[in-house]
Amino acid sequence: MRTGQRRTTLADVAAAAGVSTALVSIVMRDAPGASPANRARVLAAAERLGYRPDRRARLLRSDRSRLLGVVFGVQDAFHGDVVTGLYDAAGRAGYELTLSAFTPGRDEHRAIGSLLQDRCEALILLSHSESVRELADLAARMPTVVLMRPIRAPAVDVIRTDDRRGLHQAVDHLVELGHRRIAHIDGARALSSAARRRGYIEAMRRHGLEAEIRVLPGGPRDDDGTAAARDLLTDPPTAVTVFNDRSAAGVLDTLRRSGLDVPGDISVVGYDDSSIARLRHVWLTTVAQDAGALTDLAVQRAIDRIEGRPVQGREVVVPPHLVVRGTTGAPRRP
Repeated sequence: MRTGQRRTTLADVAAAAGVSTALVSIVMRDAPGASPANRARVLAAAERLGYRPDRRARLLRSDRSRLLGVVFGVQDAFHGDVVTGLYDAAGRAGYELTLSAFTPGRDEHRAIGSLLQDRCEALILLSHSESVRELADLAARMPTVVLMRPIRAPAVDVIRTDDRRGLHQAVDHLVELGHRRIAHIDGARALSSAARRRGYIEAMRRHGLEAEIRVLPGGPRDDDGTAAARDLLTDPPTAVTVFNDRSAAGVLDTLRRSGLDVPGDISVVGYDDSSIARLRHVWLTTVAQDAGALTDLAVQRAIDRIEGRPVQGREVVVPPHLVVRGTTGAPRRP
C-alpha cells in the first residue's frame, strides 16, 4: 500500500513499531528470531500502515524465482477460466504466475518473448500458432507445458481435453433427443478445431447419419458464429454443434433475430462451458472442459519438470462432459 503517493516500506513499519528494520524483515519473512511481543507489535504496525510484503521482488532476488510464465488470449472467454485455475493451483504449490497476453495487435511470439525476460522457471502456453520446432526450442530452454492443444514434440508436455470425445457426446445427446439433421460450425484454424470437427463426423457416421453431415466454416469469435448462422439459415437443420461457446453466442443471437426459437426450431450446443455459457440469457448446452483438472495437471507437470521429479508420459488427456441447459430439446414434429 501507499502512504500518500509513496509505497509503505519496511523502514516505515520499523519506525511505527519502534524496532529495527532487520527485525521487521524477520517478522515479514516469518523467520525465527523475533519474540512474540515484538512479532505482534510489528504485525500490528504493518496492518495499521497497510504494508504488504512484495513477495515477487523477494523471489526475484533469490536463486529461485518460483515464477510460472503463462501465455493466454484476452479474447478467449475460456482462457479467463483457465488462468483463474492456474493462479489457484500455483498458489497452493507456493509458486506465482506472470502473465503475457496475445491480442489482435500482439502476437503469441511477442507474448512468449516478454516472458523469457522474466526469469520464469517454466512456461504454460494457452496458445496455438507456434510450430513444433519453435516449441521444441522453447522446451530446450525451460520446461514447457502446452494446454488444450494436441502436439507431438518430444520435449513438450501436453495437457488437453479429449475434444473428439466431446463432440461425440454432443452429437449423441442430440440424436437421443430425436435429431438427425445436425450441422457443425467449425473453428477454422483455431485451437482444437480439427479434433472437434473430426469428432462430429465420427459420431454422425456412427449413428448412420453420414448423408446428413454438414460442416460450415466458422471460427472462435462471436462474429464468426454470426456469419456461419447466416449461412445456416439458407437450409436450417434441426440442431447444430458449434466450435466454442463464444461462437455459439453469435449463432444464438442471429437465430433469434431471424425469428427462430431455440430450442424449438433449432437446438444449439457449444463447447468449453465458459462463463458465456452460464449467463442466464444464454444458458447454453455445452461440452465442458474440466478447467480445474487441466490447470492442476499443468501446474503440477511444470513443477515436476522444474524440480526434476519423474513423470509418466508427455501427454495427459482429460475427459470432457456434457452440460445440458436450455438450448437443446427435441425437434418439432413436421
